[in-house]
Amino acid sequence: MSSVLWKQCSRRFTNAAVRSNVSTIGVVGGGQMGMGIAITSALYANKQVLVMDSNQAALDKSMSFAQTWFDGQVKRSKVSDTEATKALGNIRGTTELQQFVEADYVIEAVTENEAVKRSVFEALDKICARDVILASNTSSIPITRIASWTTRAAQVCGMHFMNPVPVMKLVEIIPAITTNEETLNIVIELAKQMGKETSLSKDVPGFIANRILMPYINEAVFCLNDGIASKEDIDKTMKLGTNVPMGPLTLADFIGIDTCLYIQEVLYKGLGDSKYRPCPLLYRMVEAGWLGKKTGKGFYDYDAPKKSEKK
Repeated sequence: MSSVLWKQCSRRFTNAAVRSNVSTIGVVGGGQMGMGIAITSALYANKQVLVMDSNQAALDKSMSFAQTWFDGQVKRSKVSDTEATKALGNIRGTTELQQFVEADYVIEAVTENEAVKRSVFEALDKICARDVILASNTSSIPITRIASWTTRAAQVCGMHFMNPVPVMKLVEIIPAITTNEETLNIVIELAKQMGKETSLSKDVPGFIANRILMPYINEAVFCLNDGIASKEDIDKTMKLGTNVPMGPLTLADFIGIDTCLYIQEVLYKGLGDSKYRPCPLLYRMVEAGWLGKKTGKGFYDYDAPKKSEKK
């Protein structure tokens, strides 16, 4: 979105008070993305972080992952033992969203499902102080739509982190047409405190990253589905031929086949162009439960998660 257009759209929403002093960040969702955001916020931005997940077992697993991640960073001399201990101590877990009454800033990082996100934002809008910014890590849902689920549309903004969060340098910033300038500036500044570079996207389906990435993955799935090449040769061609770190089908397994399908559907429905039509093979894989690395099988086979870890 051009700065002129955005300022014109947001001019009506400049009167809302916005909390700029952020000491405690609330992260909704204790999965891979949520805990990655929590680690980054605690370590690099030196913030207190409250991670909420309704599943206690999943939350315990995420907290254990954080401990293991920090231990690994210390062993590789990436951070000192003192820094790791302090950052880990800054992260607390909870199963109660009500505790976000103490948050100065909130980042939603739950599953990419519109109904789930809506329930979260409607609850946060009632729980959090009126001047608190509510950010979403959505990778495809329009931010203006998310903002409409709240009574603080001027203080809602997209903050799309890349996976794995502590490693990837970019955060896509997506203001809704209702987001005011103060909110946008605070969001960008917080991303910088986390050690991130930012890019600014117009609020359109897929934003920048997934508007480009998902059709690329989808076309690779079509190549496999149409028998043009094997999965190995598709990935080898793109990895060695274009110098990307992994092939598109391997990448899809890491992202999650269900997530890839959902985002591709958002692009197809939101833009109305047949070039975004999801490959039928994606539907079959989701129906079969072949969701990628997280389920032990996607385009490739992985070690299946232990039964005790399935929730």
